[in-house]
Amino acid sequence: MKTLTKAQLIYRTKLCILFIIAGLAISGITAFPIESELAYFNNHLNSFPALLQPWLHTVYNGLRQTNLNYPFLSYGTDWLAFAHLMLAILFIGPLLNPVKNSWVIQFGLIACLLIIPLAFIAGPIRHIPFFWQLIDCSFGVVAAVPLGIAYFNIRRLEQRQFN
Repeated sequence: MKTLTKAQLIYRTKLCILFIIAGLAISGITAFPIESELAYFNNHLNSFPALLQPWLHTVYNGLRQTNLNYPFLSYGTDWLAFAHLMLAILFIGPLLNPVKNSWVIQFGLIACLLIIPLAFIAGPIRHIPFFWQLIDCSFGVVAAVPLGIAYFNIRRLEQRQFN
């Protein structure tokens, strides 16, 4: 394995962290207009695999009816969106100083791991189809890759006493 310089390790670590920040920010921003997004998807169901079409239609109708009758329930989704944005901000610390803020990367890895039991426990209780539970789990698996790389690089930086 090629030995990387301090600058290379920091650059690669920051790229991984930027990926996480972007993913969290996009997730947060796109959660606010969820009914509009689902309406668009519902109007273009043929663009999606056949397995997803009935589920997307059901989710859109459920959300539309809920918002018509109980719009205050979407306040929970607003807080979910806000939480994603706050988590994105949390990762600015390791972006600025990865070694000093490695605990945030550890927190992210733990969160990625905990997505899996949450999906498989809450999913059946909430009548979420199994294939959608797998999609939810994939977010944790995908995010764990750059977080794991970042964490590995931070440990290498610490071992070489570059801080």
